This record gives sequence, structure tokens and C-alpha cells, in this order.
Amino acid sequence: MPISLDEEVRLYTIKTEREKYETLATLFGILTSIHYLEAAYLRDAVSAAELLSQYNTIMKQKIIRDEVSSVEEFMKKYRMDYSAALERVKVGVPATVEHPAGSDTGLSGSETAKWVAETTESFITFMDGLKLNLRAKDQLHPLLQNVVTSYARFKGSGGAQDEARSRLVGWLITLNGMSASEMITEDQSRQLSFDVEHAYSEFFRSLGGKGT
Repeated sequence: MPISLDEEVRLYTIKTEREKYETLATLFGILTSIHYLEAAYLRDAVSAAELLSQYNTIMKQKIIRDEVSSVEEFMKKYRMDYSAALERVKVGVPATVEHPAGSDTGLSGSETAKWVAETTESFITFMDGLKLNLRAKDQLHPLLQNVVTSYARFKGSGGAQDEARSRLVGWLITLNGMSASEMITEDQSRQLSFDVEHAYSEFFRSLGGKGT
């Protein structure tokens, strides 16, 4: 059958195929946006957080899981040389959270107190979860993400505090690379508990240094 050069070429003929290509195109667009945000290192944590949230949601869809087994495979298949985006989705939080450089200067005492209370609550909730033997990625990841995000509101003071923060981000990367039902080992749980308690102590030590 002859093909008309004036006829539009369709990637799909049925609804399910259309949904697949639309979902793949959405994922492609999300990764592209993350890459350029990361490359420019824009100070826009909200947009980056929203993109990462969209990425996590779309990667759970069956359409994507049936097409590729990982984001690395997706990028290779569609020739996406986006190392910055790949690194960011592996970390799972915006660069402004992983490398906080802001200052709390100008905040009122009540605003600072609110942030301290929220960060404290995040730490305690996570530590309680570990004591209750939570081990699965889908149990621990959202709790640790809250800790890291809350902690990022307070600029680093260097030394032990930055090291403690870096360890938490490292654990977040580890959990981010696991499947939802995958569990950390007993040894990992003990080390994670030690690291988060150390970060909690450094957090309060830094507050004391500011006279908060």
C-alpha cells in the first residue's frame, strides 16, 4: 500500500499506545527540566521539588515499568546525556536541600522557633520509626526526606554539622535507589540510627551557637 508523504505519521493507533507515548514524553520532559535546573543551579527549590515529586509518581506507573527497568535504561534508550538530572533523581531532593547555603537572617523569632519545632519533630519521628523496627524503603524514605528537608532550612556552620548533614543525604540516596518493599539490614539500621542521632545532636549544638 503506497504511503502518502502528506499524511501524518502516528505513533499509535489505539488508546493504550497513546497513553504509553504520552507518559514516556512526560517523563522525558521532566528529566530534561531537572537537568537544566541542575545545570544552571537555580535557587528554586520549590520547582525542583515539584519536578522530583512528578518524577517519583510517573516512575511508579505500570506503563513506565513495562517499558524500562530503570531511569538509566530510559536515558540510554532515548539518548539522553543528562548526567545532572540522573544525579539529582538519585539523590531525590533539590540541590538547595542537599547543599543549603541560605541564611535565616531576617526571620522573626516566632518563625525561627517554628522551624526549630518542625525540624525537631521530623528528627524524633524518624528516630522513633527506627526504634519501632521500620526497615522498608517506603516506610523510611518519606520520614528521612522530611528530616533532610527541614534540616536544610538552617545554613551549615561547617565541620561536624556539615558532615552530619552529608551522612543523612547519603542515606537518602541509598534509600532512593531501593525498591519500595526492599528493607535495610539490621547493621544498616543501627548505623542509620547512630548517624541520625549524631545529626540531631549537631543540629541543637548549632542552635546553641546562635543563641536560639
